[in-house]
Amino acid sequence: MGSVMKVAIMGAGAQGCFFGACLAKAGNDVTFIARGKNLETLRTTGIKIKSKQLGDFNLSINATDAPNDVGPVDLILFCVKTYDLDTAAEQMRPLIGANTTIIPIQNGVEATDHIARIIGKEHVLGGASFVNASIQEPGVIVHGGNLQLSFGEPEGGSSQRVKRMEEALRSAGLEPDPSPRIESVIWEKFIFNTAVSGVHSITRLPCEPVKNCPETFSFLRSAMEETYAVAKACDIMVADDVIDKCIESYKKYSPWARPAMMIDLTLGRRLELEALSGSVIRLGEKHEVPTPIHRVIYAALKPFVDGAPKIPTPP
Repeated sequence: MGSVMKVAIMGAGAQGCFFGACLAKAGNDVTFIARGKNLETLRTTGIKIKSKQLGDFNLSINATDAPNDVGPVDLILFCVKTYDLDTAAEQMRPLIGANTTIIPIQNGVEATDHIARIIGKEHVLGGASFVNASIQEPGVIVHGGNLQLSFGEPEGGSSQRVKRMEEALRSAGLEPDPSPRIESVIWEKFIFNTAVSGVHSITRLPCEPVKNCPETFSFLRSAMEETYAVAKACDIMVADDVIDKCIESYKKYSPWARPAMMIDLTLGRRLELEALSGSVIRLGEKHEVPTPIHRVIYAALKPFVDGAPKIPTPP
């Protein structure tokens, strides 16, 4: 790496902690923006990464709930849940300098434009993470595989800042994928993620039973096809064979794999439903594309969107 980068991680969940720890281990000046018990844990015990690819390592890290104390940085990895996007984007204003680059690592397809409207499009790249990481316990992150982080200029092509981010991420042991078609990459991930997150959440099942039930597996594919139709209506240049590739990727998932939204559902947490099936429905309405599969998913999960609903007990 040519020089040490000053980095802020907005959202110290599994993805944020993993990427931030890798960048810090490589010698970059990394600060995690966190809050509450998560902040306390990061300050007292640091981060432990458990990874078969990178090895296990512990780090003492810098963490704060006050971006004003950090000041302008070179790179912000924006890893907050989509329902916290507006609040977090406003909070990171003190981190923005003339040459600050923001890479959103979020579900959905609307984060780049949304952050650009709040902060300014000159600061924002498009981003999509393919890293499998989960929180085993506070401060302990299990890296399940893949090191790919795709990013690029929202309008396409390349730039010096993209090249600089690639160099920094590669020096941290990651697999940066600077893409001249990042919008398409984000949408192709979205086609996969909306279907898998939605179907697994409404069935409450891991991969194996879904793959082994022809009716449910067909329902999953139909959900992908619906999002693909919306992408085409939005003039997104997604690959013609993206559905087949998504299905092949899904078949390789471990029998016990569960998507993040299903885990959030089972733990009574808030759901990123609006950024997934909700976006498919809204964009479908805008472009007059029917989305009956995602309407079913949305209706089934909406009572849980703010966490587990209160279940009345009979007298």
